[in-house]
Amino acid sequence: LQILDVSNNELSEIPVELADCPKLKEINLRGNKLKDKRLEKMVNSCQTKSILEYLRVGGRGSGKGKGKTDNSDKEEIRKKKRDKRQKKDSGDGEQDMLEEVNKLMIKILHIAENPAPLVVKVSPNIKEVRPYIVCCVVKGMNLKQGNALKRFLSAQIKLHEDICERRTAATIATHDLQLIKGPLLYDAQPPSELKVTPLGRKEIKAKDLVRQLQLEAEEQRKQKKRQNVSGLHKYLQLLDGKENYPCLVDAEGVVISFPPITNSERTKIRKTTSDLFLEVTSGTSLQICKDIMDTLILKMAELNKFTLENKEEESVSDGESDMTSEPVNANPSQNAEQEQSPLTVEQVRVVDADGNLKVLYPSKTDLTLVSSLLTIIR
Repeated sequence: LQILDVSNNELSEIPVELADCPKLKEINLRGNKLKDKRLEKMVNSCQTKSILEYLRVGGRGSGKGKGKTDNSDKEEIRKKKRDKRQKKDSGDGEQDMLEEVNKLMIKILHIAENPAPLVVKVSPNIKEVRPYIVCCVVKGMNLKQGNALKRFLSAQIKLHEDICERRTAATIATHDLQLIKGPLLYDAQPPSELKVTPLGRKEIKAKDLVRQLQLEAEEQRKQKKRQNVSGLHKYLQLLDGKENYPCLVDAEGVVISFPPITNSERTKIRKTTSDLFLEVTSGTSLQICKDIMDTLILKMAELNKFTLENKEEESVSDGESDMTSEPVNANPSQNAEQEQSPLTVEQVRVVDADGNLKVLYPSKTDLTLVSSLLTIIR
């Protein structure tokens, strides 16, 4: 730290530990109502060096005898100030414990503990097209209550616009795990051969889908008389120059994902979905995929907690004929147990054509980006 500007805030005390920053050259504390009146005068008239010296010997007038104060005295002064501050904060201990209890929780299920782990095999064809993919399974999401599903879908859109940089950095896809047959293959296929059933559409060849979307985009521009287009049409340029298109295919040959354009209607998540298969793909880097997956899992934990705490009524339908015949609240004790249990994140292995491990997510080093906001049970 070389420059620190915390002027015009509501600080009443300045921590003495600030004096231990060896490279701090400039500090601005003006405009704060400090309890130490001498320090308050100093911040308006003295140089940074003098202010740090004053803090170094403990402040509150101790600077008068700084020539006679040895290191042990300085440390004693600092210790007293720290103890005083800790004592002052001890009243908040109960609140801190409460916050820790209320912290978002997820449980990691390791490959070794999973009797039937999902595996994704990467085809050599994908290397020049969109080489990076990270996957995992999340179990225990509550999408039945109220607007939980809408909130989840809206969160994905926001992540695509924000951290995914409008899908130029990476693309997220979420699927109903129960509708997927593993193992999966991450492949690249010619547009004239790749068949996909896009969300809300019938099965179509990728080449024809892209042409259809281009025509729709032109129509949108004419109607709205502007350059901007919405929906899938925004991402068509990401396929420019690609001889083959990326796709994720299940064991039955069903294309469940066509990044960065669309998921498949066949594996679409619904209100009855509680177990999800997540994928993040990128043409940029593997670390971007991991960072975005970290953020997605954190967002899912937040949404689940919000849904459970707000006790929204269970919706009868999500506007589509996709509800199962499972009775609502058939087993109240089971529902209560589900509400108390954390989300479970199952590890998924990504391997090459020879079965060699390429990526395991989440590994011990993953979820560090969001670790301060999550309690992770490994």
